[in-house]
Amino acid sequence: MNRKSPPVAAPAVDPAIAPANGVTRKGQPLSFNRAPAADLAPWIGRFYVTVVAAPDDYALQCGLLNDTSCIRIQLRGDWTAQTRDGGIAVGRSALFFGPNTRRMPIGVKGPFSSVGVVLRPGACHALFRIAVPDLVDRITPIETVGLASEKSLGLFTPDASPEDWCVAMEEALRAMIARQGGHEPDPVTARFEAAALADPAILVADFVEQSGIEQRRLERIVRRDFGITPKHVLRRARALDMASHLRGVADEAEAETLALRYYDQSHLIREFTAMFGMSPRQFINTPQPLMTLSLENRQSRRLEMSERIAPGGLRPWQ
Repeated sequence: MNRKSPPVAAPAVDPAIAPANGVTRKGQPLSFNRAPAADLAPWIGRFYVTVVAAPDDYALQCGLLNDTSCIRIQLRGDWTAQTRDGGIAVGRSALFFGPNTRRMPIGVKGPFSSVGVVLRPGACHALFRIAVPDLVDRITPIETVGLASEKSLGLFTPDASPEDWCVAMEEALRAMIARQGGHEPDPVTARFEAAALADPAILVADFVEQSGIEQRRLERIVRRDFGITPKHVLRRARALDMASHLRGVADEAEAETLALRYYDQSHLIREFTAMFGMSPRQFINTPQPLMTLSLENRQSRRLEMSERIAPGGLRPWQ
């Protein structure tokens, strides 16, 4: 097999933006992001706060590829997106993003700020009996997950710190989860989520054997809680890990391992292009600030969950 290491050139940087939380060693933007309080961990994967300065007339075109549903409180910026339902344009708003099957084009004009909550797979079904497949590649009002738009937007005092904003969101979510009865996601979903983060090269058949679960049952649960098939979950996870490496927000010690998840270079290019709409080389050469912020958030969570870094500890790309 012709397995080559993925490209390692420094990824392109957008010089027009200035993230409040600084940049990586390779100049990529960073958000403030952290794990949730322990009592919220069954439902919540991560919190983040992004504050970015930019010229008022600057229009950024980028994209997102999220492997979980997310709550996004857009506090500043004029946003556009191309969703499964067509194009949308919003300003200050509180939104629910379903998981993505492929890159979703996202744009924003001017400086922007947002507070985000990464929901763990299974949380939507456990709390609301929501059919996640119906929400894939869609953006809906935050009322989808039992929160009120105006009340959510009012949680955030402009001069408060990112940590203050995260704590305010935690309190709102804690109350919402209690109202919904506090039902936790299926343990099978949690195990498959952990497997996809730790080693998405695992075969579905091997996971079935290790877990002692019937494959049909696994496929039914994963489709219900992730919105897609187990194979697609693992395929997307491999692509997201590779994308993180290409943007310089991954542990560089993993580079060879990431490359070995693909049969050869053509397999990598084909799979990556199907997910991101561009080749790995184009992905490196095109500034991807919004995508990079999302990838860095996911990699931070991934490394903390695998206990490769301490919660809140220094990350390899910092």
